[in-house]
Amino acid sequence: MSGTGFILAINLFVAGLIAAAFMAIAAHDRRRKAARWMALGYGLGMINPLIEFGIATLGDSRLAVVSAFAVLLAAMAVLNVGIARRYEASAPWTTMLIVFVISVVACYFIQDMPRHSFTRMLLYQSPYFIMQAIAVGIVGQTPQRSRLDNFLMALLALSALQFLSKPFWFMMLGGSGSSPQDYLGTNYALVSQSMGTVTALAVALTLLIMLVRDLLSDEALRSETDMLSGLLNRGGFEKQAELAIQAAIRLGTPISLVISDLDRFKSINDTFGHASGDKVIVSFAAFIRATIAEHHLAGRIGGEEFAVLLPGTNVVAARLFAENARNSFPAMAIEGLPESRRVTASYGVAEWMPGDSFSELFDRADKALYLAKDSGRDCVRIVPRPDMRRSGDGLDAAVSLG
Repeated sequence: MSGTGFILAINLFVAGLIAAAFMAIAAHDRRRKAARWMALGYGLGMINPLIEFGIATLGDSRLAVVSAFAVLLAAMAVLNVGIARRYEASAPWTTMLIVFVISVVACYFIQDMPRHSFTRMLLYQSPYFIMQAIAVGIVGQTPQRSRLDNFLMALLALSALQFLSKPFWFMMLGGSGSSPQDYLGTNYALVSQSMGTVTALAVALTLLIMLVRDLLSDEALRSETDMLSGLLNRGGFEKQAELAIQAAIRLGTPISLVISDLDRFKSINDTFGHASGDKVIVSFAAFIRATIAEHHLAGRIGGEEFAVLLPGTNVVAARLFAENARNSFPAMAIEGLPESRRVTASYGVAEWMPGDSFSELFDRADKALYLAKDSGRDCVRIVPRPDMRRSGDGLDAAVSLG
């Protein structure tokens, strides 16, 4: 076996491993449509070296050469779809189809041109360059790119440029032989296949790293998410709240916590059933999501207990937020409950004070919530800042501001 043949064998083996890796990701999480497209792309790519091996044994190899070209170009187009899915972008189907059809037809006819022609080689390699450049454009359209995104874009650009460099290597290394059957024995074939292997492998490994990172990130997010409400669970809320408090300390901004508890929730379950109780939880969670800003945190921290952390908000503004929620949510009709049945909630509010840990902030807001429950429910109680304390209040006094 020639050196080029050995490289082709490696290409076949590596493409199979990469396709299997992408399929494993897709099988682990069926929502990973990008992984399925990428697996199909590298699976198609396996056909190219098989055809290249077969060309050496054929008499009239025109159709085989065109087939090898078309398969590789199609594999690149499919990979572009996978990249578009990864970045939640629209795949440029029409553009890629036009490039594919025109290129395959041109490949058929350029077989009549002299094999040593620079123009012939340029026409042969340019569609690969265009298809890879489309991938660069897909990644480049991403509004906020990470360093890994930029690295992938650079690799794709390098891969595109190596296709354009091949006509020059072709001329410097003495061409690709006097016939397609001679191709595998030429120095140009060895260099060309090696360049393609290195760039394709680098792109594939980068895409695998990105998909695995996405998978791990989503797994971590799911582990911190309450499945019924879609909000953070208690562990996830506490973790994110600790980070938010540290950020508030660095920025020197206030931060407040609101804890709410649905009133008489047990009676809803007992009277209307747990399915209706679940709908109340879902409705209240949706209400909270619609009420808070993007930088706020919301979590379900108990059965019918919720928490909202409000960075950049002092206790007065947090109390107004809670009062607005208290007045607005009961006006909502909830599926599964009678029209006349409205659900209320009680609220406890506290502002972070220098030296507080999250647990200390939580405890003060929780005490305010208990006072709200003891005061007849459907009300807001706060733990004021030290400079708002009135004479005679204890250290953890909880008071009403209205």
